[in-house]
Amino acid sequence: MASVLNTVSSIRLSKLNASRVRTQSNLAPISVSFTRRRLTVRAAETDTNEAVEPQVPDKAPAKNGSSFNQLLGIKGASQETNKWKIRLQLTKPVTWPPLVWGVVCGAAASGNFHWTFEDVAKSIVCMCMSGPFLTGYTQTLNDWYDREIDAINEPYRPIPSGAISENEVITQIWVLLLGGLSCAGILDVWAGHKFPIVFYLALGGSFLSYIYSAPPLKLKQNGWIGNFALGASYISLPWWAGQALFGTLTPDIIVLTLLYSIAGLGIAIVNDFKSVEGDRAMGLQSLPVAFGSETAKWICVGAIDITQLSIAGYLLGAGKPYYALALVALIAPQVFFQFKYFLKDPVKYDVKYQASAQPFLVLGLLVTALAMSH
Repeated sequence: MASVLNTVSSIRLSKLNASRVRTQSNLAPISVSFTRRRLTVRAAETDTNEAVEPQVPDKAPAKNGSSFNQLLGIKGASQETNKWKIRLQLTKPVTWPPLVWGVVCGAAASGNFHWTFEDVAKSIVCMCMSGPFLTGYTQTLNDWYDREIDAINEPYRPIPSGAISENEVITQIWVLLLGGLSCAGILDVWAGHKFPIVFYLALGGSFLSYIYSAPPLKLKQNGWIGNFALGASYISLPWWAGQALFGTLTPDIIVLTLLYSIAGLGIAIVNDFKSVEGDRAMGLQSLPVAFGSETAKWICVGAIDITQLSIAGYLLGAGKPYYALALVALIAPQVFFQFKYFLKDPVKYDVKYQASAQPFLVLGLLVTALAMSH
């Protein structure tokens, strides 16, 4: 390696005999640096028989990426060239279940869902609207507007890596949006609504998704507003859609689900820790960036736990002690996994924590929905 500074422009080395090459073969690497007044030559001894493995950059994808992870749209995914698999990856199917579950909770809270072919068919269409279509639209849109951040945090993702073109991404966004809104309109007609409430909920949720990701508002730039909007999208909106489809959306349900969305805010913070570097570089004030990782960890678990305890208190005050007790029982394992995984290292254990704790949170949602139906 040669580095020439200021006055020295080039150096020619020639006519090295074979014996000298052999003599120096055990001395590597050689570092030569020049300044105006002195020449310094440094050599580090290495074993010529020892293989030196290049270090893989932190931003590189896993060597043995999983095709299953690729289809779900989560980290650890394999690199893929099939366009339809890439399209599916952009919709992040792993994020669909909470929305599908929200529809289930809304249907349960309505008190009017019956296990008939028609009601089951309605609920499936509503789940497809909330999950694959509108959540897929939201995730693809978010990846599109996050392409510069992803180029820093995860440059191997489909959009920053160039695995899918700009026109293909934009087409996918429109197809998913229009597909979701069409499902909503069909559901209103099917349910006999005079006012197309499901359509307007879908339209409002789609607009919220847009201003969450896109400038000039870009709600995600603010950790509090952005994460609450995300929590409401995952908990309140699908619940409202399910309840409006089978019954009446009442003010107390609206307030209760918005309160539950504070727990959704906490869940959203979990995903911010792995993006601190890119968020800071792009000027996004996520809570780990604004408050530091240590403080943000406790804000996260506090939002999740205090919200659920408040809901349990509400159910107890409403004369539903058994439902309140069931909810508290479901909070306990979440606290356990918070201390076991999340509070130790929110980046290293984020997937383990979410896989372990979130099933209890979503079961708590159903418990609350069943309590409200009686």
